[in-house]
Amino acid sequence: MGRLFRFALAGGIGFVADAAALWLLLTTTPLGPLSARVLSIGFALCVTWQINRHLTFAPSSRGLAEEGARYGGVGIATSIVNYLVYCAILLALPALPPLAALAIASIVAMTLSFLGYSRLVFDR
Repeated sequence: MGRLFRFALAGGIGFVADAAALWLLLTTTPLGPLSARVLSIGFALCVTWQINRHLTFAPSSRGLAEEGARYGGVGIATSIVNYLVYCAILLALPALPPLAALAIASIVAMTLSFLGYSRLVFDR
């Protein structure tokens, strides 16, 4: 299995985690789609770090704390892009379901994530 395929698989699992958390927050809390998404992104980042660390790239030669900080930095940067695209889509197309906007935004951020993780976190 190629690294790009494994990354896409990890991203797919992360997307499911993100979507499930978003759905759960929207249906069980008073949070709206914008604030709930902040929390779902954080949950998905934790899930994907472990998958990418063990399946896609393998642990780096750095310590766990440094690797986690780098992963978090890249993840936060690409999540900001993801979130901004998500918000822009919902503002431009208010009738679009939030999960559809989530799917589109996630695809946009995926390329940036792969480049950042492969070069700045798990580079060998």
